[in-house]
Amino acid sequence: MDDEILDHQRELVRLLEEQGWDVTETELSVYESPWEDDDTPEASVTLSARKQFPKNDEDGDDGDNPYRLK
Repeated sequence: MDDEILDHQRELVRLLEEQGWDVTETELSVYESPWEDDDTPEASVTLSARKQFPKNDEDGDDGDNPYRLK
């Protein structure tokens, strides 16, 4: 696998971590494009990350948030 592709993946992980995200999973796929006539490789990167966010108010109540399970 081309080191340049791996360097790009590492840079994406670094950028997420700089923003406080905890990267939990990475997936990298390298392939030749079925839409191009040349043999230039393409890559897809899938990153899973999580981050905790502070509660909306000091009581920890999200009020009338329709997405909050009670």
